[in-house]
Amino acid sequence: MRGEWVNDPVVQRFREYLKIPSVHPDIDYGDCVVFLKQQANEIGLPVTVYELVPGKPIVVITWTGLQPKDSSILLNSHMDVVPVYEEYWSHPPFEAVITDDGFLYGRGTQDMKGVGMMHLETIRRLKTAGVRLKRTIHMCFVPDEETGGTDGMRKFSESEVFKKLNVGFCLDESMPSSTDALIAFNGERTSRQIKITCKGVPGHGSLLESNTAGEKLHYIVNKFMTLRAEEKKKLDNGAALGEVTTINLTQTEGGVQINVLPENLSVSFDIRIAPEYDHDAFEKMITRWCKEAGDDVIFEYIVKNPEVKNTKIDGALLSTARHVQEQPMPVMLEDKVYQQ
Repeated sequence: MRGEWVNDPVVQRFREYLKIPSVHPDIDYGDCVVFLKQQANEIGLPVTVYELVPGKPIVVITWTGLQPKDSSILLNSHMDVVPVYEEYWSHPPFEAVITDDGFLYGRGTQDMKGVGMMHLETIRRLKTAGVRLKRTIHMCFVPDEETGGTDGMRKFSESEVFKKLNVGFCLDESMPSSTDALIAFNGERTSRQIKITCKGVPGHGSLLESNTAGEKLHYIVNKFMTLRAEEKKKLDNGAALGEVTTINLTQTEGGVQINVLPENLSVSFDIRIAPEYDHDAFEKMITRWCKEAGDDVIFEYIVKNPEVKNTKIDGALLSTARHVQEQPMPVMLEDKVYQQ
């Protein structure tokens, strides 16, 4: 039910952020930058904007700790949101409508402007209460996450500016929760996006040529979809999403006209490799499939993120999580381990 919280300044600031249509494919991040600068100024924190790629700013708001030489903590979120199909929305996606039953509707509520606002509002409250932390906290708001992060966090993390932040630990995106539980993730599947191109004998559609691009493409697609079915079976049998490798055919290209055998056909897959999967073996398997499909079948990476091992749940991280769980809270922190 709607209540007094609807008019709470925290909610109103969140709605203001949601109303900024930072939506792909043609994003103007200007209003996001203005909004975030305003929040930093209100809280009383310095803000820096880096633009390593024109039109794709990275906003960093810093709360300096009592021991600034120690490694810092990075709270990361992204400003961009995925495209919308408004005909499928019950409310306009960029009006941040709050309904009578107390739900807030808007693109980016959970992915991930909501998390960015949690970072800001938490530090706002701590600073207002006079709390001082040992370590420096950097709140980072990046562009380009929804399209792979190549022009956002990837370039930023490789820069000298990022190295100077002296980051020792980072909290980033998790998954939306449909309940009052906050889910802690300690790992992430590795994103690999690949494009496979099959070259074959061209000709007229009335013929039955051998060594065609279509035959090779058929072989490749069958291999990937068979593996996909195996992973789907694991999911259906109770495995968590983060424990399975997801494979999805997302793009196909090729052909001149309907009665002509194409010289080239290509297919693209979005793949998220589970942490337990042998990443090198996975790549060798794809290479083998391409050879088995025939001559002139090649694959290239559109995105090839490096394999990152899971963060260990021990020491201070574990004790802090348990301490938080023991405190009276309006939400529950699940004590399971997940991989996104």
